[in-house]
This record gives sequence, C-alpha cells and structure tokens, in this order.
Amino acid sequence: MKNKKFTIFGNPVEHSISPKMHTFAIKGLGLNANYTRTHLEDGELIKDIFLKDFDGANVTVPHKEIAYKLCDEVRGVAKEIGAVNTLINENGAMIGYNTDADGFLKSSKEFGDIKTVLILGAGGTAKALSTIFRQNGIKVTILNRSQNRLTFFADKKFETFTWEEFQPKAYDLVVNTTSAGLQDENLPAPLNIMEEIFKKARFASDAIYNKKTPFLKMASEFKVPNKDGADMLLYQGVLAFNLFYDNKFNLEEITKYMKKAFIS
Repeated sequence: MKNKKFTIFGNPVEHSISPKMHTFAIKGLGLNANYTRTHLEDGELIKDIFLKDFDGANVTVPHKEIAYKLCDEVRGVAKEIGAVNTLINENGAMIGYNTDADGFLKSSKEFGDIKTVLILGAGGTAKALSTIFRQNGIKVTILNRSQNRLTFFADKKFETFTWEEFQPKAYDLVVNTTSAGLQDENLPAPLNIMEEIFKKARFASDAIYNKKTPFLKMASEFKVPNKDGADMLLYQGVLAFNLFYDNKFNLEEITKYMKKAFIS
C-alpha cells in the first residue's frame, strides 16, 4: 500500500501537536503514513506545495481563508464558513473541508445550555464557530479590533462590534479565537473591555491549547469556569483524520489513539 503523506500548514506551526495526534492514530491503526509540519509564510503557496507533496493536510492560522479560496472544490459546512482547515488531494484536485466547527461544538457541550456567545476575533476559526453556533440556534456576537474583517459577519447579519463601539452585556460563553496569548502575554482586547466582559460571562473558552493564556487567567480571576482549546483540537483532528481515509474508521477508535498526544 502506498505510503500516505500528511502535513499541517501554518505560521507559526512549530507548537502544533497535530503531528503527534495523527502519528498516534496512524500507528494505532497500523497504517502506512507519516505526518509532518510545514511552516509557510505565504499562504498563496499552499496549493502548489500540497498537490505536489501530500495526500491530505490540516491548515491552521493564518492560512484557513486563503486555502479556502485556492481549493478546486469546497464541501460541507466549509462552503458557508469561507475557511477550510482540512485538505484532501483527490486525483490532483485540492478539496477543502472544515472540521473546526463540529469539533468546537462537541467540545463546548460540557458548558450545558448555551444561548448567547461572544466571539473575540474575526478570522477563519471565528467564521467556523459563528456558523455552527447559529445553525444550533445560538445568538452570536463578534468583537474585533478593526472593522474590515467584520464585513463577512455583518453581511451574514451577525451582530458585530469594533473595540471602540462595543457595549458589553451578559454572554453565556466567551470564546477567544485570536492568536493573543499564543506566543505572547497579550489579551485579545483591551483590559477595560475584558474586565466588563468577564463581569457578566458564565463560561470562557480559548482556541489556543496547552497554555494558560492571559485570557484564561483573567477568566479564572473573575471566577468564570474556563477551558483551553485542547478538546476542540482533538475533535477536529479526529474528524479530519477520518476524511483523510474516506471516513472508513470508527471515530471513537481514532479518538482513543489521538488522546495519547495530550498525556505523553
């Protein structure tokens, strides 16, 4: 059987544990494949590199939206989101999917009944989460530093705010989808705004994983129950892995192997 080659495209990408997750699944299932990292500063190069060298790939910040535009075909919820995190090389065509949405929805189940969500940031992950939340009857508000990236959300009739015009209210869940805190100690919005948000929030979640970010530290200071993005990463990875193999595996079995990446 052909040795399959997979990668994750991103910038930064060195911190990613996706290779570890997928390698555990590959070995656990006895497959002939390898999974690597590809640091890529110019997202425009994704398609050429992908079709030349790989059978499947994951895409992380900041390339999810450019990858979407470069795909020969986009399937499933990714068509509505406008961002992809999973690529399949299908007979020389780049096919795009988005497993972030369903992955985060599954990871947020432990928060119970969520009716309102505030999403910080307006990139590919924010697009995925806002779309899946709305599909599940949840009211979504987007807060971003600048206006230009909010156009996508405003066009789809989401409630949107820049920092200057934001007026905080009570939200069941606040989600940080920005890179603030990934390689620095920054908050995703100015301190005064974050204080007002956490005074009224019931739960908080960060898309960043395996790190107690300033966002999560502040949530704890305000006694807001919170979690990082490890579960979202796990579940989106399980779904992406199954797409690599035409959905022929049992999701629980993939999950069993991928979980080892978080404890070893």
